[in-house]
Amino acid sequence: MTKLNDLYDQQGQSPWLDNLRRDWLQNGKLAELVSEGIRGVTSNPTIFAKAISGQDTYDDEFKSLIATITVEDAYWQMVIDDINNALQILRSVYDSSNGGDGFVSVEVAPSLAHDTDRTITAARDLHARIDQPNLLVKIPGTLEGLPAIQTMISEGRSINVTLIFSVSRYDQVIDAYISGLEEYAASGATDLSSVASVASFFVSRVDTEVDRRIEAAAEAAGGDASALLDLRGKAAVAQARQAYRLFTQRFSGDRWEALAAKGAKVQRPLWASTSTKNPAYPDLAYVDTLIGPDTVNTMPDETIEAFLDHGTVARTIDADVEGADRVMAGLAAAGIDMEDVGRTLESEGVASFSKSFDELMQSLNDKANALKT
Repeated sequence: MTKLNDLYDQQGQSPWLDNLRRDWLQNGKLAELVSEGIRGVTSNPTIFAKAISGQDTYDDEFKSLIATITVEDAYWQMVIDDINNALQILRSVYDSSNGGDGFVSVEVAPSLAHDTDRTITAARDLHARIDQPNLLVKIPGTLEGLPAIQTMISEGRSINVTLIFSVSRYDQVIDAYISGLEEYAASGATDLSSVASVASFFVSRVDTEVDRRIEAAAEAAGGDASALLDLRGKAAVAQARQAYRLFTQRFSGDRWEALAAKGAKVQRPLWASTSTKNPAYPDLAYVDTLIGPDTVNTMPDETIEAFLDHGTVARTIDADVEGADRVMAGLAAAGIDMEDVGRTLESEGVASFSKSFDELMQSLNDKANALKT
């Protein structure tokens, strides 16, 4: 049986949990997972919507909170309580890794994804309200999010950049991180080691969108489209491997070494959305294929269970980068525009998180009204 610890000990990849549940905080399940090798936790509006709507563990606190504050403020207080408790559980990992791991992520409101100034304000507020060194505030890697990311890093705040769907946008995210560190150093900071960041590169959703476009192109072409159809299920891993190559290139050379000399940590690629959406593909299609040093894979519980049952620990992230280039070239030749794929998925991702947040607010408002009657 595979062990989570093997990923980090043998290959330098940190397995994180892509879920945060209050009952797991209370019953010791999260602490158990940490003892088994989980080295971080990610959350997002959809995860909190499922947790708060699907459990009665929040009801007493919610009822008490809405007696004095608004429903939305009550939501954020409950979220912050969960994040603080998770941070405490992961703190031992943070300390033992000298600040290299043990992080918990909380995301700014999804409605701010295209508002730079309000994102900056919200991220500062979360860092102030949750004043823990192993907190990562999540900011979407939209065009409007990029300057907010750079500003936060320049202030010495740790950030998880989320909703990255293309290599070109990832390149911009890296530049925002490096530029932010340079500004932080220029402001007088002599030790950059307290600043952490991951770049959350979404994976499975890429195959979902690209496969849809491949099948549409094959139908439009008519005739024998087997070569085109053979590209299904290959875009996501190929693009992630190209992203890792970019990571190794950007975090080397004189510009980076000047920051590393002051203690700067690389911004690790984090493979997100790693549960398999297409049941025809292996359940670990986005785990076994993306293992390598200085990376994170954040997995939902069922994917973790599958990995523990039959995962393979081996360096695969750069096993066939030339093959990845051929896949991407084949897609381009077939008219599959990966830049447009990235824009589409970014828009859908922001909309999905916003919908989850809005639905949760409606659910909480309904609950608040019921409690008052």
